[in-house]
Amino acid sequence: MALANLGPVLWACADSMRGSMSADEYKDYLLGLVFYKHISDSQLYDVYDLLKNEKPESLEKAQAFYEELYASRSQDDEAAEEWNDLQQELIDKYGFAIAPQTTFTAFYNQINDNKFTTDILRQAMRDIEQKVFDLDDVTQIKPYEDLFEDFDIDSKSLGATPRERNKLLADVIKKLQAVNLSEYGADALGDAYEYLIGQFAAGSGKKAGEFYTPQAVSTLITRIVTSGREDKQGFSIYDPCMGSGSLLLQAKNYLDASVQNTVQFFGQERSHTTYNLARMNMILHRVPFTQQHFRNGDTLGADWPTEEPTSYDSVVMNPPYSQDWSADKGFMSDQRFQPYEKLAPKSKADFAFLLHGFYHLKTDGVMGIVLPHGVLFRGAAEGTIRRHLLENGSIYAVIGMPANIFFSTGIPTCVVILKKNRDSRDVLFIDASKEFKAGKAQNVMEQEHIDKIVKAYHGRKDVEKFAHLASFEEIKENDFNLNIPRYVDTFEEEELVDIPAVQERLKVHREEAAALDEQLAGFFKELGL
Repeated sequence: MALANLGPVLWACADSMRGSMSADEYKDYLLGLVFYKHISDSQLYDVYDLLKNEKPESLEKAQAFYEELYASRSQDDEAAEEWNDLQQELIDKYGFAIAPQTTFTAFYNQINDNKFTTDILRQAMRDIEQKVFDLDDVTQIKPYEDLFEDFDIDSKSLGATPRERNKLLADVIKKLQAVNLSEYGADALGDAYEYLIGQFAAGSGKKAGEFYTPQAVSTLITRIVTSGREDKQGFSIYDPCMGSGSLLLQAKNYLDASVQNTVQFFGQERSHTTYNLARMNMILHRVPFTQQHFRNGDTLGADWPTEEPTSYDSVVMNPPYSQDWSADKGFMSDQRFQPYEKLAPKSKADFAFLLHGFYHLKTDGVMGIVLPHGVLFRGAAEGTIRRHLLENGSIYAVIGMPANIFFSTGIPTCVVILKKNRDSRDVLFIDASKEFKAGKAQNVMEQEHIDKIVKAYHGRKDVEKFAHLASFEEIKENDFNLNIPRYVDTFEEEELVDIPAVQERLKVHREEAAALDEQLAGFFKELGL
């Protein structure tokens, strides 16, 4: 179902919350409710479909059926066994089963009956967080612990009193119930997030957008890093700045169906709210918790992962651009940075992020990272690091992206592709700065643009005014400067102007204008003007 149908509902929900909190706050509350409703609606439809082998006519019909099953479970052994089997099937598919009393539709009905309280919502979320799994005879874990920690039901932002908070959340729940999220794909959370930060950029702005990678950019990078390994069992992918997890999740789309359920996802995120958003995204995409290896922490401050496995088939990154970091001298003994002679500048951590990711790449792996263009040509310490990477043959390709395709910044960015243990030190440059469709708020890269870039990437040869394969000698002659215009000439000669022809056209226009003036004068005379 198109996001256009969900958008107006999200707008109406946000309208209810706008008066009491900032855009960045209500975005987080809305996303938590969208996640819960998506899982709830999907489970309701699955319950009906599993036992009746057909889709229900509505969420209300599915809810009534689920409540009947729950009530009948104590009537006889067969009904109890059927109930237990159903609950296990939901757990196997989603990781947990939502009880009929705590589905989103149940909340809606409770609101209409004046029985809903925030305590009911709090307990429903806690039930998910406290779900226990036995990994073996002695090990128990709670994989969803603290999943809703940032959904603060008692926050004064929702209202000064419990009554006011109850009223606001009830209002939002009623509005969200207007859409059946089981009809939306697993990307519903990402689509909702993209919509919200797009609509409310003035309020949530850079803070919201800096950890969201547009789907087109995610698609481009993951198509490149998974190419040639589509059928690899246990494919591992790592994002040290995973944000909402969109880059990681795209990988499944470009792997063979036979291996999609074996992908191992590794990621780290500093923002606790965004870390939980990524976990929710994984649940919506039916990624088992045994394939999720995530950490809430500072990527540059302390290396992670430090226990096996520590290197991966692919590394993907869209780190915050030119961020400050400590650049403490002690990092020069850190294995991630030590081989490159210098540390990234304190005011620009771009190369620190790149080197961290590259350190965790397998020897036959592929890494893709989004960075500002400054990393291609800035000097001093960054120039030294860039030279070492080029001398090692580590930089495989540089792709210049269109400006204004991110929510957080209008500056143009580039995608740098890195590999280890290459036989050659050449670099492919692709100027894709014009590969977009202009949009009202952001420019948009469409499928045809991505296909063109990927084709040039795999072709690895010169394409006039679009791509150039530069030798190491050519790069060295340019003093290891990777500024794309040095290698891809996109200059278009202006067409010569035929001055005599222009003069002749002007003469004709003047004559036509004089004739019209004369004709108008005649009309005015007849009118007595």
